[in-house]
Amino acid sequence: MLKIAKLKELSFLVYGLGSSGQSVIKFFKKKKIKKFKVWDDKKKNIYKKFRPKKLNETLKQVDYIVLTPGISLIKNKNLNKFKKKIITDIDLFYLNNNKSKSIVVTGTNGKSTTCKLLAHLFQRNKFKFSLGGNIGTPILNVKNSKNSYVVIEASSFQLSHSKFICPDYAFFLNFTNDHLDWHGSMNNYLNSKLRIFKLQNKNHFAIINKKLKKNFISKKFSSKLITPENKDYKKIKHKIKNDYLTSGINDENMSFVYTFAKLIKIKDNSFINSMKSFKGLAHRFEIFLKRDNITFINDSKATSCRATLSALSSLKNIYWILGGLPKKGDKLKLSKFQKNIIKCYLIGKNINFFKKQIKNKLDFSITKNLKNSIVEIIKDYKLKKYNNTSILLSPAAASFDQFINFENRGEEFKRLCNKYVKKFI
Repeated sequence: MLKIAKLKELSFLVYGLGSSGQSVIKFFKKKKIKKFKVWDDKKKNIYKKFRPKKLNETLKQVDYIVLTPGISLIKNKNLNKFKKKIITDIDLFYLNNNKSKSIVVTGTNGKSTTCKLLAHLFQRNKFKFSLGGNIGTPILNVKNSKNSYVVIEASSFQLSHSKFICPDYAFFLNFTNDHLDWHGSMNNYLNSKLRIFKLQNKNHFAIINKKLKKNFISKKFSSKLITPENKDYKKIKHKIKNDYLTSGINDENMSFVYTFAKLIKIKDNSFINSMKSFKGLAHRFEIFLKRDNITFINDSKATSCRATLSALSSLKNIYWILGGLPKKGDKLKLSKFQKNIIKCYLIGKNINFFKKQIKNKLDFSITKNLKNSIVEIIKDYKLKKYNNTSILLSPAAASFDQFINFENRGEEFKRLCNKYVKKFI
């Protein structure tokens, strides 16, 4: 494998100047790697002196292209010609890391929550650790030291181009339809996730959803295969006095973390006590208000049908706000959860997509936006008050038709709920 000394002899193009791209430049300067250029299609005035005059010539000449995760080769045909040269900031982390043990977490849903759970587990049990990757802090900006753990959230975008990633523990949580506009096909999407295991050896652990076990075996990977069982976690679940974790929506995430805890010899009592104090993440099944027998839940991060179905499975008597920009090929399989839903409120520009899926299955209103939805929900609730009612924003779709991002959508939902609840309930 390449090492820093060798990297100093090579040439690079940093393509994309988001947070990860800028962390790469900082890393190169720190390690005295001098042969690099910088390119961003939009940010032409940053790092001017490093900007090549002729992009195509530079792409041909450099040894490696360090690509920002958001750039799809399907949409950038020019870059696609240089696919073999492309690496990521995570690759550079592994080329430089000889101190800490690493845990890389991937999957369609639940990555951020699982990473935060791991970080919380380490913190409560006084392990040295750091957290980075797709969760927020670029991985090259985190500190790693001897006898420590580094928790890395890895998206399929990052993994698609990773060539040197080799985690001590690799988590593959789940896999459903997503990001097809970026990957082009489900097979490409799956293979990007499976790259997490490619360079592992017999001393490493592959902790993988049992539904994906066959995919691991067919590739003949070398690491130790472990499939977490929910039944193991459920034996201790009742002892964790934490509504966020024990609602059911986090059972999959928790079974992975519990499996890992046992691998590193954390005892059950320590695990249980650690999890009691976990607060959860904003916009991920976030219980932010309780009033007059109603629980208000912000699940704006649920941008796919699978993520939304997890929320629906764990609640009863739901007033459900749904809609936005759906994922290509996504479907709502509601048969198991119809009984949990009182009424559905459709928002966003792709109302017909969801209307077709819930018609003749659920009572619904076309409310178009969050404000109208909340006002109508309050009116409906007053007509017939159910016990243990939930008002749930779980859109099963991206937010970009009406909001900047899912965080913006979630914060607006919370603001409107607080405003109108005070008025009418």
